[in-house]
This record gives sequence, structure tokens and C-alpha cells, in this order.
Amino acid sequence: MAPEGGGGPLHAVVVVLLTAVVVGVPLWLVLVTSVKSQGEALLPSLALPRDGFHLVANYSTVITDGRLGAALLGSVLVVAPSVVFVLLLASMASWVLARRKGRWISVLYALGISGLILPPAVVTLVLLLRQLQLAGTVGGMVMVYVGIYMSTAIFFITGFIRTIPPELEEAARVDGAGPVRTFFTVVLPLLRPVMATATILICLYIWNDVFYAFFVVGGRLDTLPLNLFQVASAGAYLNNWHLIFAYVVLMSLPLVLVFVIAQRRIISGITGGAVK
Repeated sequence: MAPEGGGGPLHAVVVVLLTAVVVGVPLWLVLVTSVKSQGEALLPSLALPRDGFHLVANYSTVITDGRLGAALLGSVLVVAPSVVFVLLLASMASWVLARRKGRWISVLYALGISGLILPPAVVTLVLLLRQLQLAGTVGGMVMVYVGIYMSTAIFFITGFIRTIPPELEEAARVDGAGPVRTFFTVVLPLLRPVMATATILICLYIWNDVFYAFFVVGGRLDTLPLNLFQVASAGAYLNNWHLIFAYVVLMSLPLVLVFVIAQRRIISGITGGAVK
């Protein structure tokens, strides 16, 4: 009789094979194409380069000719404050929504997560930013991203806070802590696992965004995906799949770093909560 909850070795093999096909094959295609010559990259395949690896030549061309440095700086200037403001404001709002009860709180929560299903009106956003003289600026782009992804963060964080015993906050209030001190010293440290998850998701959305960046800061500020779109559209990378895939690899490295750091936070938060 198989152990309860176990799928057996066959189940594990199937999961590994599916993961390798769904994730491994596209990843390998991108990596191997990024080190091929232009002629070999015209017909992407999973085979290794036949005429040698062109890693240094391809990646150095992308860094110099693709304006990678300026685009990386633009992405960081947009992503970093957007993620910080989303997490800070959403965690504060989620704490109130999770602890208060009543019909109006339910209405506010519904409004708070309505952005998950209601797409923003791009034309209205652009016109509003122009009226505020924020169109084409980093501040305007940050405001757009904060408004768009606040609902996602509230949805995740509110559900997590509801699992935290309110007795911890009551003990802090008995010791004389006010709402602000209680939030930053008691509640916020307990949110590390869900904050790490939200960080990964929001960074992924904003880092890879082309649509909103094109309408808000297009032509005034380069971000990595927007720069790749503009360079490829201008014909600089036309039929140069080896350079496009090399750009994609370099563009993905900061996200990989964020994932590694956030994953450690998730694990440490879970194990810390288990020990307590």
C-alpha cells in the first residue's frame, strides 16, 4: 500500500519531464541561440553551435550597440520605487482591511482588488498625466505602475494578514505601542514571505512591460524591454536572432537575482514562523 499523500516514483518522473519540456526547452533554445553566429541563428534549433561559440562577440555587441547600460538604468529607476511604494502602501491598506469589520470595509476591499479584473484605460491615463505634467517622466510611470499593481499586492497581503493571530498586535498595544509602531515592529516583519512573493510577481510584471511604458515614457526614457522593442523595430536587430536572444538573457539576469534573494526570504520567513 502506497504511503498516504505520496504519488510514487512515476509521478515524480512525470513532473520532472513536464517541467523539463515546458521550462527547460525554451530556456535552452534562448541560451544556445545567444552564442551562435548570425547564419546559424536564422533557423533556431536546440543543437549546439557548429562553428564555435560566439559568446563574447554577441554579448559585447548587445552591451555596446544595444544601449544596454542606459536601458538598465531606466528600468531600475522605474522598477525600484514602484515596487517599494506598492508593497508599503498595499501592506498598510491590507492591515486595515484585514483587521476591520463591516460593510464599508468589504466595499473598500472589493474596490481595492477591482484592478485584478478591470483593465486601466490607457488613453485616460496618458491624458491625466499630461494634465499633471507627469507624462514622459519617471514619476508618472511609477504612479501608473503603483495604481495598476496595488490590487495584486492587496489581494495577496490581506489574505496573509488574516492568518496572523491578532493577539500579537493586542500585546503590542498593551505595551503602549501605537498603530504606526505596531505595524512596523510587529506586523511588517511577519509579512516577509508574502512580501517576497509579491516582490517577485510585481518585478516580473513591471520589468517586462512594454505596453504602458511605450505610451507613458516612450521616446523619453529607455527601459530594457522598451529598448529591445525599439531597436528590433528599427531594423538594427533584423534577422539577428543571436543578438535578440543575447539581449533577452542579459535582461533576465536581474530578475533571476531578485528571485534568488526573494526565495531565500520566503524560506527564512516560513521556517522562522514554524520555529516560533
